[in-house]
Amino acid sequence: MAKKKTPETATKKVNNPNVMGLRPEVLEQPITQTLELNYMPYAMSVIVSRAIPEIDGFKPSHRKLLYTMYQMKLLGGGRTKSANIVGQTMKLNPHGDAAIYDTMVRLSRGYGALLHPLVDSKGNFGKVYSRDMAWAAPRYTEAKLDAITAEFFRDIDQDAVDFVDNYDGSMQEPSLLPTTFPNVLVSANQGIAVGMASNLCGFNLGEVCDTAIACLNNPDHDIMTTLKAPDFPTGGELLYDAAALSEVYKTGRGSFKVRAKWRYVKAENLIEIYEIPYTTTAEAIIDKVAELIKAGKVREIADMRDETDLSGLKLTIDLKRGSDPDKLMARLFKATPLMDSFSCNFNILIAGMPRVMGVGEILEEWTAWRMDGVRRRTYFAMKKKQEKLHLLKGLKRILLDIDRAIKIIRDTEEDAEVIPNLMIGFGIDQTQAEYVADIRLRNINKEYILKRTQEVDALEEEIADLQDVINSPKRIKKIIVGELEDVKKKFAAPRRTDIVYEHEAEEILESAPEVPDYPVHLFLSREGYLKKITPLSLRMSGEQKYKEGDGPAHQWEASNKDELIIFTDKQQCYKTTLNTFDDTKASVLGDYLPSKLGMDADEKVVWACLPGDYSGHLLFFFENGKAARVELSAYQTQTRRKKLTGAYSDKSPLVCAFLLREDMELAVRSTEGRCLVFHTAVLNPKSTRATQGVSVMTLKPKYKLESVQPLTDTPIVNAARYRARSLPIAGALLKDVDRGEEQMTLL
Repeated sequence: MAKKKTPETATKKVNNPNVMGLRPEVLEQPITQTLELNYMPYAMSVIVSRAIPEIDGFKPSHRKLLYTMYQMKLLGGGRTKSANIVGQTMKLNPHGDAAIYDTMVRLSRGYGALLHPLVDSKGNFGKVYSRDMAWAAPRYTEAKLDAITAEFFRDIDQDAVDFVDNYDGSMQEPSLLPTTFPNVLVSANQGIAVGMASNLCGFNLGEVCDTAIACLNNPDHDIMTTLKAPDFPTGGELLYDAAALSEVYKTGRGSFKVRAKWRYVKAENLIEIYEIPYTTTAEAIIDKVAELIKAGKVREIADMRDETDLSGLKLTIDLKRGSDPDKLMARLFKATPLMDSFSCNFNILIAGMPRVMGVGEILEEWTAWRMDGVRRRTYFAMKKKQEKLHLLKGLKRILLDIDRAIKIIRDTEEDAEVIPNLMIGFGIDQTQAEYVADIRLRNINKEYILKRTQEVDALEEEIADLQDVINSPKRIKKIIVGELEDVKKKFAAPRRTDIVYEHEAEEILESAPEVPDYPVHLFLSREGYLKKITPLSLRMSGEQKYKEGDGPAHQWEASNKDELIIFTDKQQCYKTTLNTFDDTKASVLGDYLPSKLGMDADEKVVWACLPGDYSGHLLFFFENGKAARVELSAYQTQTRRKKLTGAYSDKSPLVCAFLLREDMELAVRSTEGRCLVFHTAVLNPKSTRATQGVSVMTLKPKYKLESVQPLTDTPIVNAARYRARSLPIAGALLKDVDRGEEQMTLL
């Protein structure tokens, strides 16, 4: 028998032939070794070489594609077939043609996923706002580099970035593209790696350039004053939340809401949606609206169709007579992807290490990287001029005696001795001697040599200036600022996503229709099932249905607009409104509250109440004999929070709770059989929800408080005998004659 595997080991079959019916040899490998040798290299490869963008704003697949197109002379030239580009890219990107073509589609102008497309496309490249619109095969489409990519390749041949071998070592490719503007903030990017992900939204190019310039001039610049908000190629309206955006700008994490743009055509009684959030598609919106119509939750829509054409996106909603378009759209924003959230995760590779950074940190890293690129570019130019200066200085040496140089060359019998003889004759090095020896015969006149040697002074000044640039961070920043201003002037475009500020958004929300108000009956079971039944349905229904072992716990008469507060055994309370529950019948189990409200694992419902206008008090009784009276207003929130922690004290298990609209007498019993009657007016209310309360009944160590009931609901006969004069008190043993319970007799 094969040895049983354990969680600590993994088995590995050896590829030996199965000779004479023998089983393959099985070797055991510790799971830690499997993770270290097999899984971790794969995970790191995905993180570093595939899914996470770097400071230039590109993933490796993007960079390889764009550099291949640059090498194919597709910047400024004519278009070529996409299939040709895909094939050439395979020299750098060891993937299938479909994966490479998908990458090019996303960068294309036709697809529209970027604010500033990098590929100038011709043909059907699909649309980012359509889930089902497929792009044409690469043999049918054509492409070239867009003009803005010139800003990525301006310094590519000037040693501004490192070059590395491709996957088979046959050619070189850049490790990064020397972008002259923070493309990482302009081009939206999304990637899912192993154990981490990245999701960068795009920003307006003009705003990004202004912000980068301001940060270069003033490190303490307030970014929110120049970088207003993210911008998306699909347009829409961004609901401006200063606190949320500030969090995104500072930490690189957070979210904000974007909603569709629409217009009402009164003559035809229809709504046209012409811009949608970047995170959704037209098909997803139509499917959700159709679902709402089938469920009967939206009754104002007669028909909805997709009228997208060459002029752009258009979703049309035909309205029924008398429908209010503003109220309908307010409801659709809440219930469909017409309003969606964009979750930010600014995870970027910096020197091969993933880092989640805010906008300020990203600009700092980009500035440092760009300054190094400009410094390297300047050093490259300086070295070229120094080499030229060196040659001209050698040429200047022979200016004194050209005839002698000619004589040396003529008198040298062997060609190999020409260079050494010139070096000896004029005291110049080999490079200078070779340059002199290669001068054409027609250029040995004095005029030519004088003109060339006059360049020496100018070159020395230029070299000194370049050296000063290399040594001066201030001058390098000035160069970067000039490049940013140039990029903004050439490529900046108006914002596509409008910003809707808080006061404008509130006006829209106020136009939402009111929740229908009608009487309902609520039934809550012991296990947390809630049923909302209309009076008519209740009259027509039979017996209430419960799960086996379950039964009724509470019931109320309420209104569909009322709020419900549910308390759990984890000292938490959940707030909801009854209109979020569907009307049902007595014959069904109802909604299971832990699932409906998204409670924590193993969390159970212990009590609930209808707070109404939040006047009155809540009274909590605990097993240790204490009672806490808390003002109901302590559970009222202004921010529509759905969950409150620390809803009551966790020092002792909760026995029961009451909603007090007015004071009353309560009968308290313990497991010892003692009873205590007291008036709730003696308990002082607290504003702190988690207060431990005050002792009401003193208990012996092995006993605990068992039950609490309003005195009017108990059959106790002689209540005066158990009424307390002061608290706390042990209470009196409840006599049989005072129980008020009829004794069973045998006939």
